[in-house]
Amino acid sequence: MKASKILEYKENTNNNFLKTVSAYANFGDGKIIFGIADDGTVKGLSDLNGDCLAIENKINDSILPKPDFELIVNEKNRTIELLVKEGEYKPYLYNGTAYRRSDTSTVKVDQVELKRLVLAGKNMEFEDLPSLDQDLKFTLLEKLVKERLNIEEFTTDILRTLGFYTKKHELNNAAAIVADENPFYGTDIVKFGVDINQILSRRTIDKQSIFKQYEEAIEFYKLYYRYEEVRGVERTVVEKIPETAFREVMANALVHRTWDINIHVRVAMFEDRIEISSPGGLPNGLSKEEYLEGYISSLRNPILGSLFYRLHLIERLGTGIRRIKEAYKGKAIQPQFIVMDNTITVVLPVVTDRERLTDDERVVLSAFNENRELTTAEVVEHLGYKRGKVIRLLNSLIEKQYITKIGLGRATRYKR
Repeated sequence: MKASKILEYKENTNNNFLKTVSAYANFGDGKIIFGIADDGTVKGLSDLNGDCLAIENKINDSILPKPDFELIVNEKNRTIELLVKEGEYKPYLYNGTAYRRSDTSTVKVDQVELKRLVLAGKNMEFEDLPSLDQDLKFTLLEKLVKERLNIEEFTTDILRTLGFYTKKHELNNAAAIVADENPFYGTDIVKFGVDINQILSRRTIDKQSIFKQYEEAIEFYKLYYRYEEVRGVERTVVEKIPETAFREVMANALVHRTWDINIHVRVAMFEDRIEISSPGGLPNGLSKEEYLEGYISSLRNPILGSLFYRLHLIERLGTGIRRIKEAYKGKAIQPQFIVMDNTITVVLPVVTDRERLTDDERVVLSAFNENRELTTAEVVEHLGYKRGKVIRLLNSLIEKQYITKIGLGRATRYKR
């Protein structure tokens, strides 16, 4: 098994493992195996009992507060497993510094991350902190509450019910984020032409309500990706990208973003797709696999998430990914979910102008996985079609912009 974000090998019990103990206690369960070299070769330890005692003493003497851990001795290969649990009393400091994992490395956290750990140790989120501005206006929120919740009078009690006050009766950051004006970065929307050098339109909604950002993004979407088509006496609305998918992605990008950094939600609109990038990776405790499956909800901003749910701007919490995939059910081209440490990007492809696929074309297209390049011969071998038929189908898929051709002659390959 290779070293990973949650697994580290140590050939001996030198103090450098203590940084990783801090990282696991701060950001998620992990394992350190002593007696194994960096390349995975088992070396074994000469004094298992003595090394166990040394590991335990070093953790107890060097990590504050004391983390939750367990030691497992493997007599057969003479290794020791150190299992570290994510703790409740963050931050966990080694020599006064908090650490996190970055792929297979352990690095110091920055000041923003340290502040988040302090909040997590107090069972708080950034949205729970008191707003620096206590003179907030809620025109947009009032309008939505009255329209969607059938409430006649918008009062302070409603704000309190929505979770916008601290225990000291101060308006919090969640209130500021939904207020008409606030100090936070917002959303940058760009519509490109044939390439990124051609900007057709741009709108940055900055220091304004999260609802203003959401509404502006929907208007941009309708302008470029929805139109009416007249057939005989009937008028039909055509969506080049499913509107339900765009609304879900946009709402989730705003609700789940990190608000304590000066970065915009980025909405990049192209002829064949929309890319929505949200600042902040996955919330702590949520794996990439759980996120992509869409079965587990871990809210970074629970007050905002609850508000969007109450206002029916998102469906049941934790079902966003499944709803996006459902909007593309049966389509030949599917959305992409790109998860990185500090951003999550969702790519919604245009579908209506590219749906004219025959059954044979769909079969050929299915041979291509993401980032996989194939030769004509490989497609023939994979599907069992005759070479001439495969060439005709590949050329048709190129014309319909489902795949691209790379190279010339015998070096020719095709990529989806």
